[in-house]
Amino acid sequence: MAKIEVDSAQLENYKAILKTEIETSVRVESGVLSLNAVADKNNPTHITILEVYANVEAYKAHIETPHFKIYKTSTKEMVKSLQLIELDPIMLANKLKNP
Repeated sequence: MAKIEVDSAQLENYKAILKTEIETSVRVESGVLSLNAVADKNNPTHITILEVYANVEAYKAHIETPHFKIYKTSTKEMVKSLQLIELDPIMLANKLKNP
């Protein structure tokens, strides 16, 4: 899980770049099982991304992809803080299907 605080003046640009990165990752990386980004309703500059990968190797491969590297370099000046938290899944379920 990534907890991110974004510069409010750059929030819309950040969200557009993040959307592209997530859509690409889910579409082209078999090891990316899901990427979900949500914003705090009371403080929309606080974004949480729940990332689910098939395994550690899939995560390591993800952070080496060209689209992830573009996301990181493009948003570097937009992100005020980043906290990565490793989680152990208890139960993951959804009915969502990608278009």
